[in-house]
Amino acid sequence: MAREKVPEPVFQTPEDQLNKVEQYKLNSNGVVGALPEHVRDQSAGNIAEDSEQLAKSHGIYLEYNRAQTGQEKDWLYMVRVTVPGGGSFTAEQWRVFDAIADKYCDHNPEGGASLRLTTRQNIQYHWLKKPDLVNLVQDVASTGYYTLNGCGDNVRNVMGCPLSKYSAVCDANKLAHEYGTYFRLPAAPHIQVFAVDPSQINDPEQQYSYGPKLLNRKFKIAFSSVTRDSEGNYVGDNCVEARACEIGVAPVVEGDKVAAYEIFIGGGQGEKNGKPTFAGIALPFARVAPDDLFPAMKAVVDVHKDWGDRKNRVWARMKYVVQKQGIPWFQNEVKALGVNFEQPDPGFDLGARMMHHGWQEQETNGKLAYGAYIENGRLIDVDPAKGNGNQKSMVTPLLEKFGAEVLITANQDLLFTNIEPDAREDFEGALADHGYGKRKGKAYSTLRVLSGACVGLPTCRLAYTDSEQWEPELLDQLDELGYGDMTESIGITGCERQCFRPGLKTIGWVGQGPDQYALKLGGSEDGRYQGQWITGINPDKPDKGEQWLLRRVSKKDALAVTTALFDHYNANKKDGEDMGTFHRRVGQDAIVAHLRSIEAVEPLLKKTFPKPFMPYHECGKPRETAGA
Repeated sequence: MAREKVPEPVFQTPEDQLNKVEQYKLNSNGVVGALPEHVRDQSAGNIAEDSEQLAKSHGIYLEYNRAQTGQEKDWLYMVRVTVPGGGSFTAEQWRVFDAIADKYCDHNPEGGASLRLTTRQNIQYHWLKKPDLVNLVQDVASTGYYTLNGCGDNVRNVMGCPLSKYSAVCDANKLAHEYGTYFRLPAAPHIQVFAVDPSQINDPEQQYSYGPKLLNRKFKIAFSSVTRDSEGNYVGDNCVEARACEIGVAPVVEGDKVAAYEIFIGGGQGEKNGKPTFAGIALPFARVAPDDLFPAMKAVVDVHKDWGDRKNRVWARMKYVVQKQGIPWFQNEVKALGVNFEQPDPGFDLGARMMHHGWQEQETNGKLAYGAYIENGRLIDVDPAKGNGNQKSMVTPLLEKFGAEVLITANQDLLFTNIEPDAREDFEGALADHGYGKRKGKAYSTLRVLSGACVGLPTCRLAYTDSEQWEPELLDQLDELGYGDMTESIGITGCERQCFRPGLKTIGWVGQGPDQYALKLGGSEDGRYQGQWITGINPDKPDKGEQWLLRRVSKKDALAVTTALFDHYNANKKDGEDMGTFHRRVGQDAIVAHLRSIEAVEPLLKKTFPKPFMPYHECGKPRETAGA
């Protein structure tokens, strides 16, 4: 298949063309199949392929220790807990989650159980062995949260700004809970497979009807919110990076209330090497009155469920329907379902990527919230001289001592809430007692707290290389070289699925092979723009035309490229211009020309690859859609 070819999804896929995953779902009796037997069969560490696919809707991924060599695989499981809006959690609930990690997931060869916070506000458990799988799922259900919808072809964890739980204008956290409940899969199959106590999980009165084939692929929804600036005016708070999802929703505030919602559709960061796939941000779709938000959201999911490709899974996400058919076509399909809406405002801005670090006042009750940076979302206890301190064991005591609750942010951090104002100094002292705030004895730099990575090797089955393990090392080097005060963001992922959304960061490094990363530029720290692969002409091989550059860069060379990019920006930026804006202004040709002038980087540009499919006509500019 030619890399330049425009995707040709098989819309409204005929039954005789369904791919094997669709067949598994269709024949599963509601994502049950042989799962009850397979998850309990201890004769093998893994499970059959059909059950493996069904298990995803129950929040379970089959993985193996990628660091172990040899023909025999060390089979592991990753379990993802669905946490709409990131929580919140009481001390009692968090104590259970913490104990689950200690009880079942202390198989890490490097030592220490951990909880992993994600960019979709989930909790993940790694290093889980099969004999403990059913027990872990049951224990999670005892908290009132579930692993159902953690993965699979359904609406995944619905995101919402965690701090907005205390907003007087727009509670995106509440919206995430409402829509997360509505789009949750039926409870009965989950109860049947894992023998979950039926009293711990009940179907809501209103619940989305998925049908026997569920959705075409995973489907992501995020609600942004607003916050007050230093002058008391409401500004957009896009901590969830809503346009990275199939549906992103932002409030339109007039005075002190939400007058409407702006809806964006067709985002998604995952790609597939060798296929004409792309990462893209959602496009303006509609403006709806608050009472019309629910029917509009349901209709968008319905249209995709009906039309999305069920033959080719690489083209099954909604962005390919939007790319191929266009926004006007999608609007007409939604209107045909009886939904009322106005045209979107093409200039509407969701706002900056608020990180919610440090102290903030809770608008509705005057109490305080504290955002704690958790490097790459990994809550683990490490000697403060060697790492980030005892972050895993600090959470429950803090919640108990200060009567607080905690939420997970979209940047893999924790937001402690409901702290009394007069307890501020005591809270900071308690954090310090656990070694919080420093890595290897040095205070966190600005660049570090704005950056991050996905899990990567050794536990992610899709990863080609390190991400979470490399990111702290890269930041250590950049801090040592004097770049720590950069107000920019570096995103690193172990493969092109791009779970940390590196294309929406200032600099994105995307795994392509063992110790091999491809560069993405054109995004920005604030998550407003979509970055792209680097392309250009190889002067040594001009007959090949435009090629993919800097696709396979080692960790060592990535440091040289990163510092060269920072130096170029610092020497040539305009006043008040962030690095993403600078890259979009000067363009890729100028960036490549500068990199060619750097002795340590120039040889890297000689190795080129066929140009990838890129439906963005220029770095960072929105893609054009048919009929738009």
